[in-house]
Amino acid sequence: MRRVSLALAALVVAGGVVAGAAPATAVPPARDGVYVVMLKDQPAAAVPHSTRLDRTAPSVRDYVGQLSARKAALLAKVPGAQRIADYSYAGAGFAAKMTQTQASTLAARPDVLFVAPDTERQGADYETPSYLGLTGRDGVWNRLGGTARAGDGVIIGDIDSGITPENPAFAALPPSPSDRAVARRWHGSCDPGKTGPAIVCNNKLIGAKVFGPGTVDAVPDEYFGSPRDYDGHGTHTASTAAGDYGVRMTVDGKDFGKFSGMAPAARVAMYKALWHKADNTTSGNTSDLVKAIDEAVADGVDVINYSITTSTGAVDDPVAYAFYNAAKAGVFVSAAASNNGAGPSTVQSNYPWVTTVAAGTDNVAHHTTLTLGNGATYVGVGLGSAVPSSPVALPAQVGLSGADPVKLAQCYSKEWDPSLPGGVLDPAKVKGKIVVCDRGANDRVDKSRAVAEAGGVGMVLVNPGPNTLNADLHAIPTVHLDPAAGTPVKAYVSATANPTAALSASRDDQVTAPLVASFSSRGPAQATGGDLLKPDLLAPGVDLLAAVAPVNHKGRQFDFESGTSMATPHVAGLAALLAGAHPDWSPMAIKSALMTTANPQGTDGKPIRTDSGAEATPFDRGAGQVTPGAALASGLVYDSTAEDWDAFLCGQGSVPPSGKCAASMPATDLNVPSFGVGSLAGSQTVTRTLTNLGRQAWAGRVSVQEPPGVTVRVQPSILVVPPGAKQKFTVTFTRTTASYGKFVFGSLAWRPWTPGPDVRSPIAVRPAQVSAPAEVRGTGTASTATVSVRPGYSGTLTTTVDGPAPATENSAPLKHATGATFPLTAPAANEHVAKFTVTTPPGTRYARFATFAADVLPETDVDLYVYRAGTDDLVAQSSLAGSNEWVGQDAPSGAYDVYVDLSAGGDQTVRVETWMLGASTGTLSVDPAKVSVTNGKPVDLTARWTGLDPGHRYLARLSYSDGSTVAPASTLLPITT
Repeated sequence: MRRVSLALAALVVAGGVVAGAAPATAVPPARDGVYVVMLKDQPAAAVPHSTRLDRTAPSVRDYVGQLSARKAALLAKVPGAQRIADYSYAGAGFAAKMTQTQASTLAARPDVLFVAPDTERQGADYETPSYLGLTGRDGVWNRLGGTARAGDGVIIGDIDSGITPENPAFAALPPSPSDRAVARRWHGSCDPGKTGPAIVCNNKLIGAKVFGPGTVDAVPDEYFGSPRDYDGHGTHTASTAAGDYGVRMTVDGKDFGKFSGMAPAARVAMYKALWHKADNTTSGNTSDLVKAIDEAVADGVDVINYSITTSTGAVDDPVAYAFYNAAKAGVFVSAAASNNGAGPSTVQSNYPWVTTVAAGTDNVAHHTTLTLGNGATYVGVGLGSAVPSSPVALPAQVGLSGADPVKLAQCYSKEWDPSLPGGVLDPAKVKGKIVVCDRGANDRVDKSRAVAEAGGVGMVLVNPGPNTLNADLHAIPTVHLDPAAGTPVKAYVSATANPTAALSASRDDQVTAPLVASFSSRGPAQATGGDLLKPDLLAPGVDLLAAVAPVNHKGRQFDFESGTSMATPHVAGLAALLAGAHPDWSPMAIKSALMTTANPQGTDGKPIRTDSGAEATPFDRGAGQVTPGAALASGLVYDSTAEDWDAFLCGQGSVPPSGKCAASMPATDLNVPSFGVGSLAGSQTVTRTLTNLGRQAWAGRVSVQEPPGVTVRVQPSILVVPPGAKQKFTVTFTRTTASYGKFVFGSLAWRPWTPGPDVRSPIAVRPAQVSAPAEVRGTGTASTATVSVRPGYSGTLTTTVDGPAPATENSAPLKHATGATFPLTAPAANEHVAKFTVTTPPGTRYARFATFAADVLPETDVDLYVYRAGTDDLVAQSSLAGSNEWVGQDAPSGAYDVYVDLSAGGDQTVRVETWMLGASTGTLSVDPAKVSVTNGKPVDLTARWTGLDPGHRYLARLSYSDGSTVAPASTLLPITT
C-alpha cells in the first residue's frame, strides 16, 4: 500500500461492536452482499498428516470431498445463495452472495463457526542484502553454501497484485538437484491468463493464479484476467523476497548496481488477489484473499508473504483463521504491520501465529544539497542531477488564477485530478524555476510531474509534519526536506525579492540505521490491550529498489517503493533461508529465532530511534532489526501450537477454529518471544517455555533490563536445556515507582555460557492503579450489575458515578448509499451523509456518540465520524462493517460536528444517540462505594440503579481512585430499559 497518513487525536476511539451489539447470530451487512462462511469442520491443512499437506494424496482428496458435500448441504439451506469461492485447505467454508437474513440464518447453525461480511483490504506499501549481513565471506548466503543454495527448495507464496515474469529477477535458475524434489511436492499451476501476454513459468516462478477482482473498483487494465502485474506492488514484493542473485539494475540511464532478493534460490508462486485502482492503490476482497491463502497452502508453499492490510482490533476474522490453519500446516506467514502512521494502537496483523513486520530505513541515504541565494544550505534526500542557480518560487506565487489553495500547495498535476485538465501551476510563471511543493494527498512523484509539465527545472518537496524522507525517481531533480529545513526555505522564498536556489547532484552516504519510518504502524495492539506485543520485527521498508511492472512505472523494470509492504518480504525471504536450513522447524520456531536475535540497537551501537528522533520502543520496532546471521545460529526458541492458540482465542472471548474451548489462556501467558502486560495491577506472574532445537545442550543465565519502576523476577535464573528438551520458567512483574497508565519497557535475555547468540525478548508493561472491565451491561429500570476490580495498591478503593443519563437523539433522512470512502480531510453533508453539531454542557466528564443496528433497516451499514466543530480536525471515527458504531471521549469540551454516513442499505432515517455524562444523578449507586483493598487482590462491586424511565438507552460510568488520585481505568455501564 502506498503510504497513507491519518492523524488521530489521542482520545478514546472504539468500534461499535461492543456498544449495543446485536445477538451473537446477527451478522453485519455486507456492502456487496458477499459473506464468508466457515464451518466448524477442520480444513484439510488442520487434519494430522504423516508429512506436509499433499492435496493429491488419496486421503486428502477423500477428506476434501467429504467437506465439499457438507458445504453443499449447508449452502442448500439458503436457496438462491450464489457461491463465489470455496475453501478446503486453510479454511473449511465458502464465500457466497446472499442476503443478510440468510447469512444470519447460517450463523445461527451449530455446525457453523462464523459468518463474516466480505471486506476490501489494501496492499500495505538499493539492495539490502549486504546491510542485513547476507553477503560477504562470513555472510548468511555463504554459510548456506552460496547464493545458488540460499533458499533452494523452499517455496514462497506471495499474495499480492501479480507478477511480471519477464523481469530478470525471475529468470530461470540453473538446474538444481532440488528441482525434482520441488516438482514432487508442488501441486500448484501456472495460469497463462486470459488477457495480455501469456504468463510463462519456469523453475524460479513455478506458479501463478488470479482471484477477483470481486467488488473492488479496479482499473480495467490490459492484464485484468491474468496473474500478470499492472500495479507493480506484487512484482516488487516477490523480487524482494526471492529475486535472483546479481541482476543488474539500470533505471533512467543510471546504474544502481546489482539486485538480489533475500532468498535468491527460493521458488516463487504468485497469487494475484490485489487490484490496481485509479488512486494508485491496490485492494482486494477478503473472500478472494482467503481463497488465495487456501490455494497457497494446498499448493505446497512453505512461506507466505502478505503485504496487505488486515484488522487492528480482531484476532478472529476470516484472514486470521486462514493464517491459523496455514501456520498449523507448517507455513510461515510474514504480514505487514500496515502504514497507518506513528499513532498508538494502529498496528494490524495482531495474530500470534503470524510474524508482523514494521518498516525502517537502511544504511544508505541518497543525499542532495539545496543552496539558497542567501548562502544557506540544507541537506535532504533526492536522486537526480544538479540544477544550477535558478529562480525559486512557492506554488501560491506561480499558480493558476482561482486554483484551490490546498491543491496548489501540493502541486497537483494534470493527470492526478481529472477536474483540473490544466493542472494548478501556471506555465508562464513556472518556466525555468524551482518550485517548493508540500507533501500530501497526491503522490510525491505526481508533484514533480506537475512542475515539469509547467516547465519547471527542479522541485523542493517539503514535509509539513513528521514523516519519512524519500528518494523517489522524480520527473525533474528534486530534494526532499523535513519541516526543520522546509520552514526556513519557505520563509526565504516568501520574503526575498528574486529568490534563487540550486540543487547539487545526488550522492550516496552511509548513515546510521535503522530509523523506524513514521508511516509504520505502532502498538500496543488494540486486539489484546497490550498483552500481546506487536509489531514483532523491524525490516527495511523505505526507498527500496526492486522489480516492478513497467506499464505502471513509466517503462522501468526497477523502481523505488516504501511501506511496510516492502519490509514484509524481507522477513518472508529470511524465513525461507531458515526453513531451508532447518526444514524440521515450525513456523513459530522460525519466528522465535528471528525475534530473539533481532537487534534493538542501530549501526551506531545506540538504541534504535524513529525518523522523528525519539528513541524507539517495542511498539515501534518490535524486538528490533532483523539479524539473519544470528537467527541462523539460534536454536533455543519459544514455540507454540494450535492448542495454545485455541486457548488464547478462548481467553479473548473468541471461538477457535475447532469451535470448542477446551481451555482458556490469557494473552500474557501465550508462549511468544515477547512479554506484554497491558494492565499490571500490583504484581503479575507469566509463564514461558523454551525448547532447545540444537544438537548440543544449551546452558546459560538470564539477564534482565528492568522497565523503569518495575521489578522483574525470573525463576529459575539459570537454565540447562538438553537437545530436544523443553524448560519452563516464570517471570513476575511488580510495580514499584512506575507511573500508572503508561507503558514502560525493558528486555529479558538468556545468555549462553558458550559462544552463541543471546535469546532476547522485549518487555512492555503498563502499571495500573486499578484493573477493571471496560464495560459491563445492564438491563431494566431497576436492577444490579457486578463489577470485579483488581487494585494495584493497598489502601482504600473509592468508586464514583457519572450519570446515568439517557441518550439524546439526532436523526436525518439519508438516501442513495454509494459505499464511497468518506473524505476524511474534507467532511461534508450530502444526501447520504448527515451532520449534527453537538455542544458539550459545562461539567461534562465523558461524551459518547453511537448508532445501533437495531435502529436501521436490515443490510444497512453506517459509519460515524467526529470532528471539532467547524473544522476538518478529526477527533475519532468508527467505521466497522454494520451499524453498531460508537466513539467516546474523556473530558470533552466545546462543540463537535458528528457525521453519519449511510454507506450501504436502503433509503431511511438514521439516528445518532449522544450521552454527555456529568456528576451522579442519584439513580445509580455502588456498594461498597469505599472499601479497603490489598494490592493485586480482586474485589467485587455491585452497581445498583432504580427509577429509570422505560424504553430508553442510559449510560453511566464508574471511576476509581485511591482517595487522592483518580485511576485511568473506568467502567462504562450501558443500561437498556
